[in-house]
Amino acid sequence: MSANPNQSQLSTLTLSAIGVVFGDIGTSPLYAVKEVFHAGLTTDTPHVLGALSLIFWSLALVVTTKYAIFIMRADNKGEGGIMALLALALQTAKNNPLKTRFIVTTGLIGAVLFYGDSIITPAISVLSAVEGLQIIAPKLEHYVLPATFAVLGALFLIQSRGTEAVGKLFAPIMCVWFVVLAVMGLINIFQQPEVLKAVNPYYAVSLLSELGWKGLLIMGSVVLVITGAEALYADMGHFGLKPIRYAWFGFVFPALLLNYFGQGALLIGHPEAIENPFYLLAPTWALSPLLILSTLATVIASQAVISGAFSLTRQAIQLGYSPRMNILHTSDDEMGQIYIPAVNWLLMVSVFILVAGFKSSTALASAYGLAVTGTMIATTILAFIVISELWHWNKATSINFLSFFLTLDILYFLANSLKIPEGGWLPVTVGVVLFLIMTTWIKGREMLARNMDEKRVMFEDLEDKIQGRKLAKVAGTAIYLAKNLRGVPQVLMHNLEHNHVLHEQMIVLTIVTKDEPYVDESHRVKIRAFGDEGNFYRIKMYFGFQEEQDVRRALQLCSHEGLAVDQKTASFFIGNERISFRRRSPMPKWRRALFRFLLHNASSAIEYFKIPVERVIEVGIRIEL
Repeated sequence: MSANPNQSQLSTLTLSAIGVVFGDIGTSPLYAVKEVFHAGLTTDTPHVLGALSLIFWSLALVVTTKYAIFIMRADNKGEGGIMALLALALQTAKNNPLKTRFIVTTGLIGAVLFYGDSIITPAISVLSAVEGLQIIAPKLEHYVLPATFAVLGALFLIQSRGTEAVGKLFAPIMCVWFVVLAVMGLINIFQQPEVLKAVNPYYAVSLLSELGWKGLLIMGSVVLVITGAEALYADMGHFGLKPIRYAWFGFVFPALLLNYFGQGALLIGHPEAIENPFYLLAPTWALSPLLILSTLATVIASQAVISGAFSLTRQAIQLGYSPRMNILHTSDDEMGQIYIPAVNWLLMVSVFILVAGFKSSTALASAYGLAVTGTMIATTILAFIVISELWHWNKATSINFLSFFLTLDILYFLANSLKIPEGGWLPVTVGVVLFLIMTTWIKGREMLARNMDEKRVMFEDLEDKIQGRKLAKVAGTAIYLAKNLRGVPQVLMHNLEHNHVLHEQMIVLTIVTKDEPYVDESHRVKIRAFGDEGNFYRIKMYFGFQEEQDVRRALQLCSHEGLAVDQKTASFFIGNERISFRRRSPMPKWRRALFRFLLHNASSAIEYFKIPVERVIEVGIRIEL
């Protein structure tokens, strides 16, 4: 992604961003206004103006000011999103274990809550669009759920084929969608122009003052208009800062405001339209085309969230927060287009269960919002650490940023916490389960690393050990994969101990994931030679957390550093760990079983690191933790 695209590139990227980035927030008009009034408001003029004022200022403060202006400046070499921000924040805590733990915990909470959002967004978006059937023909009401299942099923089934071809239609469809939103809203605003008074914050303050603590119920529904704000930041690496800002300020934000105010104008003139104010904005003849367009828009919104879940999972794997999974690339040209079967099927099953269990967008709205606001809190805290300690912003400015936006986030979070009994428990449950899985994996890996570190043998000591031993020397290259950055891996020691064989060229290879998205190929490999004969080598390969970790490609780069590796004749030795736990292991019993399960079901290192399978020798290693 060029930091300064030319005018033609900027226009193309801006158009593409409209098709991908704003799907979630762009489909909120389908259900947001309806749910605000279902939360307990009457549809008279003062309450309509108050609700619209809350919607306007939520979009202005959270999406526009916090994300588009502030948070998007916290990029990790152009990349955005909670994992990129986590990696950036970790740079401020290199020698502080306590701070490191706090930052990782905060980032993981934000990440697991994003998965909760990834389950709810496709369900509520598609369901709210298909519910338009009830407006067109009430007799078709019983077809809403089957049609929703059909649309969602098709969406998940096409993931394995990639979205490159379909993705080219995203931008034109979403452009039409936002134009339709704006036109429908504008027509109704002309009929009730007094609705524009809602830009005055007095109406929002007045409404909350009147409602008292019950105002939290309304805020819990207002938050539906800002779901998808995180996508502006998460997709920054794909499109860049300028295109997303231009699309938001110049097109998406005005279109959304016009539609929300248009729905408010409709309710002032026709309070009974609260049944479904979005579809009732349109004339009768336009309902069928609007239903089709809405369904397409919600499919695009769902696709963006699913792709985001794939991307987040890959980042978590690279950073060591998740077990390896099988990752397939669905495009030869776009590195970011990936497909993770395990994540796709888990999402599909979860979404189907949601639709079958809640049955309507109104019921699902009770579960929506808690995950979004939780992720927003995590983002605000991590951004504060970055801007105050990494960028050294003025202390007063940093504290003011944290105080103002964290107060807003917590207000929205508290408002949505009231939904827990009605469905808000769902994203919380998903988040807790995923958090326990991730922390168990991290804890297990740490224990495994300590165990190997305690038993490690340095290269210098290895030379002393083998000098007096009778070892058969064979031609060729042996490459031993090692997790630790120092010392000789146990798989090498096991091979020498049991097979008494020393290859002509011995390489210990360690793959290192950096806390930045990409590593330049000129810095990809570092080689260090050991031994008097110069036949021992330590190779460290460095990859960014957004990159595919391709060992074959990286080994080719070794020739530029003076080390030729013939991969056709080389043998790759990989340790296959078998874990057992001591009776008094520091890991709780329930975590032990979970860690064993995760380790056993992790994707093979052979496939994940693109190692030639026909050249691999696996050595079993028993480890007691």
